[in-house]
Amino acid sequence: MKQVTLEELLEAGCHFGHQVTRSNPKARDFVFEARDNIQIIDLVKTKAGLDEASEFVKQVAQKGGTILVVATKRQAQPIVNEELNRIKEVLEKDKAGSSDSIFYITNKWIGGVLTNFSEVSKNFKKLSDLKELVNSPEKRSVYTKKEIGLMDKEIQRLEVLYGGIAKMIQKPDLMFVVDSHLEYLALKEATGMGVATVAIVDTNADPSLVDYPIPANDDAVGSIKLISSHILDAWVEGQMAKKESAVEGETLKETKPKKTAAKPKVKVLKTETKAKVKKK
Repeated sequence: MKQVTLEELLEAGCHFGHQVTRSNPKARDFVFEARDNIQIIDLVKTKAGLDEASEFVKQVAQKGGTILVVATKRQAQPIVNEELNRIKEVLEKDKAGSSDSIFYITNKWIGGVLTNFSEVSKNFKKLSDLKELVNSPEKRSVYTKKEIGLMDKEIQRLEVLYGGIAKMIQKPDLMFVVDSHLEYLALKEATGMGVATVAIVDTNADPSLVDYPIPANDDAVGSIKLISSHILDAWVEGQMAKKESAVEGETLKETKPKKTAAKPKVKVLKTETKAKVKKK
């Protein structure tokens, strides 16, 4: 796995925190110093947190887990969408894994996605049914133009809210969050449902809510791109490692010598050599 250097973190602006007056006391351990009322994040701890989080993400992917990426912040939406499309192309090209193992929410976190999944998943089925109806000429012919137009609008609305998680059939194994302060509700749901969390934690956030916090600037475009791409690259590496281990397993099965059938054991019947003489 490619290591991110301190110079790259510095150039991306990962070291800029929030104003001192907006800081969270629990995030003080990540602060190096304050300059002009702006907190400066210790990049050594940023790198350590990023390396630890990346290794964990790789392990989850290697075990065949699923990941949910949450990035509803305005400046994070295009970056995360671009990175998701990139890694999906890599996975499909190399056939290293399924893109169905990656889910995302980049518009709005819908309460209950994890804690009330059985009810939320009904909207997934509704979206699928509407798409099937609209795309079928036979079924479309039964409805008027106005009704078809209303269905199209409903599909667009559901696609915006649930498009990135429509194929999710159960809770994910891992959640990656770009802004832990903004996505407070998502982290609370993940914690309550036992979903492991990795998140970018700025100086105004509570790092104790995250299993693998990455102390860094969650507002700068460069910081978001560098960290999110590194985390998603770790996921791809885990998927590739899973594929390689599967191939090695199949090779071992093919090269393993077949056991020859054991010769049946012939039982030798012992005959009595001495006859017992009964005394009268």
